[in-house]
Amino acid sequence: MHTRHHRLLSPSLGSQRALTSFHFGQPGSGEKVHIQASLHADELPGMLVAWHLKQRLRQLENEGAIHGEITVLPMANPIGLNQNQHGRLMGRFELMSGQNFNRHYLPLAEPVFAAVRQQLGPDAKANTRLIREAMRAELAKQLPQTELQSLRHTLHSMACDADIVLDLHCDSRADIHLYTGTPLWDQCEPLARYLGVCACLLAEDSGDYPFDEACSQPWWQLRDLAAKAGLSAPIDMACLAVTVELRGEWDVNHEYAAKDAEAIVHFLQHRGVIAGDAPHLPPLRHPATPLAGSEDLLAPHAGVVVYRAEPGSQLSPGDLVADVIDPVNDSVSQVCTERGGVLYASSDRPYATAGLCIARVASRTAYKTGKLLTA
Repeated sequence: MHTRHHRLLSPSLGSQRALTSFHFGQPGSGEKVHIQASLHADELPGMLVAWHLKQRLRQLENEGAIHGEITVLPMANPIGLNQNQHGRLMGRFELMSGQNFNRHYLPLAEPVFAAVRQQLGPDAKANTRLIREAMRAELAKQLPQTELQSLRHTLHSMACDADIVLDLHCDSRADIHLYTGTPLWDQCEPLARYLGVCACLLAEDSGDYPFDEACSQPWWQLRDLAAKAGLSAPIDMACLAVTVELRGEWDVNHEYAAKDAEAIVHFLQHRGVIAGDAPHLPPLRHPATPLAGSEDLLAPHAGVVVYRAEPGSQLSPGDLVADVIDPVNDSVSQVCTERGGVLYASSDRPYATAGLCIARVASRTAYKTGKLLTA
């Protein structure tokens, strides 16, 4: 293992933050894997998983079992980790700009296509190498102007040419679930099985360029651009990027973290990045569903929330999810799912303001359009 430090742009006189990455294996010896945690700095289960994974990878590297290059960033957001107000960590949005740390990464498809369209040929692997080189070159041209921009630029530059990108997050109160690109599902399914996720939410464009899509989305967009230009050059889906939601914010314990780290190791064995026979694939708990089919359940008025179903539950249309109780006017509303599916996440707030999303259900039928992610 070797360690690298990546300095971010200094936001003010006398202060500068840095990212620290840990590297295992050898570049060019197999697939490149990028794993990062806590890009939303107040989502800490992934940070503990990354620490467990780091210990495991150190052991595997000493045994000569790593057949590729694996990068681990246990802490992907030093800016957010230092945003504390009234004793509460505020790690989802940068306080200076109000922007989500996991949005607005650089769209690469069009500039990369302009750079490579005349060189694409009949060899898919050669095209992959060409495209990755163009991605690195395009990012190298960027000049971040703020600390947040330099954070995004550093993370994107480290991951843009990876075969596998795992971005470890969590929800407020949830069972383990994931998000990935629709064209990547065949590659992602083994990971979903090893992790034992309750829901797999698929989209080609969820909106606002989150980190995982910034890494993977260019590949299917490049394929579309090539087809529209009349090129027959094959373009592989060369980056499996996945946002893994490791349950809820309070699910920070060694039992979960060790289990999740070992599931990632099993997946990397399955891919051939780590030597050894991967365990038999467990069954998939529930089929993958479109992110555009995720049903948001809203509080009809303000009040105390009493949850009547737990994350991970399979629900039928009309099933009760929560009661919202106004103790002043004695209004009691039952919040039920209209479409049914897997209740994969809920708010951790026992009090709801009117219109607050208190739960999300993964249904099988896409019905939404526009931006599919929350702010």
